[in-house]
Order: sequence, then structure tokens, then C-alpha cells
Amino acid sequence: MYKLLRGLGLVAQKSVSSSSSLQGCAGRSLFYSTSSNRSSEFNRPLTGNDMPRAGGIASMFRLPIHKTTDDLDVCFVGIPLDIGVSNRSGTRFGPRQIRTESPMIRLCNPDTGAAPFESLQVGDIGDVNINVYNLPKTCDMITEYYKKLIANGCKTLTMGGDHTLTYPVLRAVADKYGPVGLVHVDAHNDTQDTMLGEKIAHGTPFKRAFDENLFDPKKTVQIGIRGPSNDIYENKWGLEQGFRVVTGRDCWHKSLEPLMVQVQEKMGDGPVYLSFDIDALDPSIAPGTGTPEVAGLSIIQALEIIRGLKGLNLVGCDLVEVSPPYDPLGTTALIAANLLFEMLCVLPGVKYYDVTSQQQF
Repeated sequence: MYKLLRGLGLVAQKSVSSSSSLQGCAGRSLFYSTSSNRSSEFNRPLTGNDMPRAGGIASMFRLPIHKTTDDLDVCFVGIPLDIGVSNRSGTRFGPRQIRTESPMIRLCNPDTGAAPFESLQVGDIGDVNINVYNLPKTCDMITEYYKKLIANGCKTLTMGGDHTLTYPVLRAVADKYGPVGLVHVDAHNDTQDTMLGEKIAHGTPFKRAFDENLFDPKKTVQIGIRGPSNDIYENKWGLEQGFRVVTGRDCWHKSLEPLMVQVQEKMGDGPVYLSFDIDALDPSIAPGTGTPEVAGLSIIQALEIIRGLKGLNLVGCDLVEVSPPYDPLGTTALIAANLLFEMLCVLPGVKYYDVTSQQQF
């Protein structure tokens, strides 16, 4: 079995290097590798021309699986968590379903010119082992695991999993980088102090993170907040702390590119973390989530937000609240896989081709 997986390029190796010459995004012959040894060779996803999309091991984009981040610039990691939810469960299956839908992703982004697999060593690190009977303990397990993942500067692209997970991830990120700028895309502000008397839940991560000085409130933007509430002034607390809150209605019938220019100016050159809840999107296009709210963002607006982060010092991103049982067609997970690819494309160090002039370099 090991030889089979190695032949498919789905197991990263410490001592044996397997490489091949393949066509790159500009149509040139490039050198890719299935080895985890850091060199000028980069992991690449299996494409539909390498193996039918229904085949292979269901890693993210069918990238090689790594045991550590020692040789990685970027890792995909899953957190199969749903014990912090307040409504519909099922997000523990989110990472698995996102990986299953991810073979539709290809090598590069012709819209933007991004070629991440020609410039960064990317792999799938698997899932965090959590305790599904103890949420506070699970948060500690996530934090300790992420401290190891990012110790060498590796950037994490997290698949969730309910939004509770962002709190322990931010603990690890702030431990390395200090308080970060925060771009939070969501239908909900997730700044409640408690839920049913509990301090840790998927509606409280940014209140807990604020209390522990994990992000800079003056460099925090929340986008897409909407829906019925128990408090007519539900965004007042965040505004008082210095958040910029862009409601769902603020986003209706418009491009968000001008907003993202302002976000760039607000964030500056410090470390930035992106947390994207899939329920920011309208449930007519992404129904597979636990707390859907109508009148949400479009996929085009989601792309504008993520692409608008290019050039910032992104140190990590997450895509959370994908609940496959509520979307049997897999569309929500497919959207999530695409959004995670877009996040990968805007990380620092990604190579860009000049697609506007069609001059490839």
C-alpha cells in the first residue's frame, strides 16, 4: 500500500525523492516533486490528466500528505469540530467533504495570474486530534498543535469545523506574531460573552480572543454581518472597541473591491489573519452550514474580499462552518475548496504571471 501511495505522489518522503518534468502554468516544462525534502522542487496537486478526479487519496487537492511542517511553506489542516455549535451540527465532517470536492481545483489561477504550486511548498498535514467530549480541552489541544505547525513560519490554511476553532488557533498565532490584524467574514459577529452560560462556543471566539489580546481591535474588519438578533445594537460593542463592521446590507448590489482598498490601508504591513465563515455567503448558494442567514454575500463578492488581501502579510486563514449533511450535493464544500485555493493564491511569496498583457514570465 505504501508503494502504491508513493507512486501516486500522495505520501511525502524524508529520504527518497521522486520528481518529474511537467507542464507549468505558462506551458513550460517545470520540475515538480513528490518528496518532502525542501529544494527548488515543489509539490503539485494531481490533475485530472494525471488520474481521474474520482481516484487517488482524498487529501486536499490530492497533494502529498506530510507528517510535519518541517519542509512546508503552507499546510492545509482540518479541525473536525462541531461540539461548539448552537444550531445544526455536522461541521465535524467539513474538512473531509472539502477534501473530497477539492480535485476540481487545478494548478493555477488564470484570473489573477497566481501560480502557488510553482512558488510555495504546499502539503496536507491531516487533521487535529481533538476531544469531542470536552470543548475547553479541545481548544488547548488545537493551540498546542498549531504552535508546532507554525513554529518554522509555515502558514496554515484551516478547514473547519465550527467557528470555535478560530479562538485556539489565534492563541497560537499571537504567541508567534503578537496581536494580528483580523479580517472576519461572517453573517454573525461572534463576539458574545457567553452562550448558555459557557465562555467557549462558536458564538464567542472573537470575544475570547479580544480578552486575551490576540488581535488588534483597531485593525479589525468584520464583513457580511446580518440577520435577526436578540439585540438591536448587536454591533455596538465591536464598534466601541474600534472594529469596522460592514453589514450584509452594506454589501448589497455592489462590488467590494473599493472596500478592500480601505481594508489594505487599515491593515498596513503587520501580520494579518483571515477567518471566513461559509455562512457569510447567501444560503441559496451555500446551504450546507449550521446557522444560515438570508441576504448574504455572493461568491463574486467572496472572491473580491479574498483577492483584495493580496499584498498583505497574511500569516494564516481559516474556512469554517461547512456542514455537509445539510448540502447532499456537495456544493457548499466545493465552494469552500475554491475559496481556500483563493486564500492560497494571495499568501506572501506566491508567483504571479502577467495575465493582463498576456506576457508570461
